[in-house]
Amino acid sequence: MIRDSLFGRRHWVIATAVFCCFLWGSAYPAIKTGYQLMAMAATDTASQMLFAGYRFLGSGVILLVLAALMGKSLWRFSAREWGQLALLGLLQTTLQYVFFYIGLAHATGVKAAIMNSTGTFFTVLLAHFIYRNDKLSTGRSLGCLIGFAGVVLINLGQGPLDFDVTLLGEGFIAIAALVLSISLMYGKRLSQHIDPMVMTAQQLTIGGVVLIGIGLSGGGDIPRLTATSGVLFFYLMALSAAAFALWSFLLKHNPVGQVIPFQFLIPIFGAGLSALFLGETILAWKNLLALILVCGGIWLVTRPASPLSTATPLGSSRERSQKL
Repeated sequence: MIRDSLFGRRHWVIATAVFCCFLWGSAYPAIKTGYQLMAMAATDTASQMLFAGYRFLGSGVILLVLAALMGKSLWRFSAREWGQLALLGLLQTTLQYVFFYIGLAHATGVKAAIMNSTGTFFTVLLAHFIYRNDKLSTGRSLGCLIGFAGVVLINLGQGPLDFDVTLLGEGFIAIAALVLSISLMYGKRLSQHIDPMVMTAQQLTIGGVVLIGIGLSGGGDIPRLTATSGVLFFYLMALSAAAFALWSFLLKHNPVGQVIPFQFLIPIFGAGLSALFLGETILAWKNLLALILVCGGIWLVTRPASPLSTATPLGSSRERSQKL
């Protein structure tokens, strides 16, 4: 097993953070490819929920095994703490991914990657009203405006007032980002007394089980599970478990403000890999400019206000859980 001390070394931190963001970004084309390989129609919501449920249950179990091997306590929680973990799982995994998976089925991977990045801006705005030491600065306000401009641009149609937006597509992706931001605020509170890695594993497991129940009750199934789709399915489970575990190590051994800014790479990887594997357009001036604006906005929002600043809109490892 990799020694913990490695996660404090600068080159290792950079390589690991970039790798995590690559994994999260790869989920966009992987999920859409999974829909195609498993013959899931965009309107087959129940099967999409079943797909998501099995994925996150698998991710949670993988993380639970890793946490157990690391000697972490997995089950010693009070009834109140179990209730808190259940609520976090329902918010951060179940509710968020109900909107996310449906939205991704009705939007391109490029647009979904850019739209989902609005979660960073939602989190910053919520933190401004919740935490006294995390107020909006000039740089953060400017970052939010620039990022919002990119979101508006990616949704423009042929004319300046023609917006190419659907509720089930781009709308649900934005709602998923908002739900994630709300769950981050709640998860930040729980992380004060529950290990972030164990918390992530438990909320993924609980949320995954609920998603499976939703899918089965709606008559969902996995209509075409082949060797290829099975490998892709396992990859989606493993990428979440690996990215969340590595991210928790980075945040354990480094200041949060030095790790979180790497998140602006996620929409870059998500849009780029969607263009590569799904044949979607990214080099059109509108898509490229929107991606630049959103990433620039995220960088302005997530950079530390000063060398002594410890405030961050995204908090700890468990708060990034999930995105994909």
